[in-house]
Amino acid sequence: MWKPKITWPTTWRPTLPFSSNSLRRAWDGLLYVLLPNTCYSCKRDLHWQAKEPLCPACETAVKTVGPLYCLRCGKPLPDGGAHCYQCRGSKADHFKCKIIRSAVVFGPQVRGVVHAFKYADQPHLAGYLAQRMNKEWDKYVDLKEAELLIPVPLYKKKHKQRGYNQSELLAQQLAQMRGLPLDTQSLIRNRNTPSQTEFGREGRLQNMSGAFSCVNPAALKGKVVLLIDDVATTGATLEGCAEALKAAGAKKVMAYTLAREV
Repeated sequence: MWKPKITWPTTWRPTLPFSSNSLRRAWDGLLYVLLPNTCYSCKRDLHWQAKEPLCPACETAVKTVGPLYCLRCGKPLPDGGAHCYQCRGSKADHFKCKIIRSAVVFGPQVRGVVHAFKYADQPHLAGYLAQRMNKEWDKYVDLKEAELLIPVPLYKKKHKQRGYNQSELLAQQLAQMRGLPLDTQSLIRNRNTPSQTEFGREGRLQNMSGAFSCVNPAALKGKVVLLIDDVATTGATLEGCAEALKAAGAKKVMAYTLAREV
């Protein structure tokens, strides 16, 4: 007799072993009584038929990146202007990752979903988050240049511990949605760097310098590469990746992330 495991993520439900709509609704209703869905942000109960991980109020509160943002790093600029302080003038010439764009602002609602996605063994959230990224993709004209998607890699030990690379899951979904090729092998992480939260901006850049390398330069030569990651803070991780990709012969490196710290 088929029995579901009682180790389900908050918004996931086992597949019903038959297809009758009425029986399926009854099954879903029973599961909701036993294991009610809760919002990943405010923890309120969700409707028993809800598919999204956030309640309607939290979903509405998610902010997209508005029209005023740094043309290089994508940081929102409430007061306008073309570039933030870090990218102003000739400073931008030193960056290997020429463009960073993000779908939403990394507010408390998105933070709850991302933390569950990365640290609570809930890879199924990749579909919802990638849809968020895909929805905002077309407003960024720059992304039309992309020829190849590459996820920011995890160090092999951390990948083994987590069981998956959250950036790779997002990239897989986006590659299908956008009809773009995906390369998950050419860019690797050389060392298990300390957490970026321990450093300021300059420290983060130094921490990531030399942390990545390319093992298949032929696949990258002359290509416009779009890095995929979950959150951009200072852009140091993306810059470390871009440094390796440019050294391997990539024509241009850009990045697209789910969320942007402000």
